[in-house]
Amino acid sequence: MAQTVLITGANRGIGLELARQWHERGDRVIAVCRQPSDALKELGVRIIEGIDVTKAEDVQRLPGALGDERIDLLYNNAGILLDENLSNMNFETMEQQFEVNTLGPLRVTHALLDRLNEGAKVGLMTSRMGSIDDNDSGGRYGYRMSKAALNAAGKSLAVDLRPRGIAVAILHPGFVKTEMTGNQGHITPDEAAERLIRRMDELNPENTGTFWHSDGSVLPW
Repeated sequence: MAQTVLITGANRGIGLELARQWHERGDRVIAVCRQPSDALKELGVRIIEGIDVTKAEDVQRLPGALGDERIDLLYNNAGILLDENLSNMNFETMEQQFEVNTLGPLRVTHALLDRLNEGAKVGLMTSRMGSIDDNDSGGRYGYRMSKAALNAAGKSLAVDLRPRGIAVAILHPGFVKTEMTGNQGHITPDEAAERLIRRMDELNPENTGTFWHSDGSVLPW
């Protein structure tokens, strides 16, 4: 059965591939981004542009831009990866990552609560770098902390949305060859998107709030 899917950060990388694959299987896709790429425009999906997830005024425009549309699946994909270490502790880039990676998904989800159908699903694109237990290499302070905080937010959302039958997935895509990773990784964006969509298909009220690898394994907090 076709569903209405809204994806943030859908102009490139994994977000673009999620939009492509959901669209190709017959779902109605609403792609949200700051500025659409040519590749996104070519998909033929609905695009809502000019939305910066760090800006409250942009996000508050989303419900109005949707018109009468209601959402079956919200996938919070927008994110950034910057780098800090003990020799270069840049607190400004750390704050920037919190704004995009942590507050952005929470801001979007909160703004669209009234547009989520009963029994809808919410996906949060996190990273295993947000796992405290799995951290054995240090560094990447802003990215690690912003994703760990997103994981905590996702768990709270899972609890708070359970009465409405809305399930939440906290998902690590894998090490994916994208612009964010300098095109290094173990899998391609289309492979990552296929696995992430499979996880969203499997999401239900019983497994809501789980921190998953896109391969289906459960990650440690």
